[in-house]
Amino acid sequence: MRGRHHGGGRKRMFDAGELRLVLLALLKDQPRHGYDLIGLIETRAGGAYAPSPGVVYPTLTLLEDVGHIEETKSEGTKRLYSITAAGAAQLEERKAEAETALARLSALGAEQGRVDAGPVLRAMQNLKSVLRQRLSGDAIDKPTLFAAVDLIDEAARKIERL
Repeated sequence: MRGRHHGGGRKRMFDAGELRLVLLALLKDQPRHGYDLIGLIETRAGGAYAPSPGVVYPTLTLLEDVGHIEETKSEGTKRLYSITAAGAAQLEERKAEAETALARLSALGAEQGRVDAGPVLRAMQNLKSVLRQRLSGDAIDKPTLFAAVDLIDEAARKIERL
């Protein structure tokens, strides 16, 4: 979801000034277009967050107004931004804040990469329920019981080999 951090409710990804630092950090390595910056942030966040153009472009304008970035010559109509010496100094001065904000994005990306174990837990509960139903009656015979045991053991071996 663009411009939104997935979680309990609407939550700002960055505190005041953090987006500026993130943009400066991403511009430190090479000049970039606004949509490139949005894409880089979204990639770092594992797709769980991307700032909207309505937030990024005014922030880029502000950074340009205060002399932290400048427009660089580029082909086409897209504006290409690069960090200035003043922007690099600002980034260095607030390095810890920038690293914290970037780490939060990376953590969100790592969180997105985790596998949801919900379906496995549901399947385990289903197996448990079926076994209780089948084993609770007096009508179960030994061949049926051993067949169930064989199926469970076979499933365990196959899962172990995954």
